[in-house]
Amino acid sequence: MENDELAARTVLGLRRMNIELLDSQVLALARYARELLKWNERVNLTSITEPLEVAEKHLVDSLAVLPEVPQSATSLLDLGAGAGLPGIPLAVVRFDLSVVLVDAVAKKVGFIKHAAAQLGLAPRVRAVHVRAAGNPLAEGLAPADVLISRALMDVGPWLALARGYLKPGGRVVAMLGRTPDDEVLAAAARQAGLALGSVRRYALPFSGDPRGVAVFHVEQSTAPGSAGR
Repeated sequence: MENDELAARTVLGLRRMNIELLDSQVLALARYARELLKWNERVNLTSITEPLEVAEKHLVDSLAVLPEVPQSATSLLDLGAGAGLPGIPLAVVRFDLSVVLVDAVAKKVGFIKHAAAQLGLAPRVRAVHVRAAGNPLAEGLAPADVLISRALMDVGPWLALARGYLKPGGRVVAMLGRTPDDEVLAAAARQAGLALGSVRRYALPFSGDPRGVAVFHVEQSTAPGSAGR
């Protein structure tokens, strides 16, 4: 499969999601995918090995959540980043975003470092080999504007973990496959001391596989003297 066919598939898929990229960004994403597939021949990074499927289920899937990453955000923390998804594609498209990708598997962190160097993303993008356990100071992780994960764990445990890595005013973005009902998401948020901000359900452009993205933020206390809710 030629690299340009993978790039064309990515462009078409993103257009169907109403996302347009610069040519340089598309080339960078295709290069990342090429490196991912090359490394995957000797290091198990992904079970998806067909290039057109990589375009949809890795690149398009990662960038589908761009609307949930606010323009005001300058830092993003990708917990359980695996082979660098969604953090690397988001860093390619958002030049203004500092991205830290965290994974407990050394070989995956090694690939992320390689990919960031190949794409010229370092030092704006860095990888950290640590098992995130809710203690960012001990783990060497700074709080971020956006916490994101692509199906790292069930949404309840993910929110409980992510809460401690947020900057004031930040948000948690949960990328979901089968998306729970809004009431379930809101209840999970309350358990973690967060509030459900938004939920968006959609399908990937070629396979039609269902996806969802939910945004959570720190629940604001009712101001003194204000009406109760």
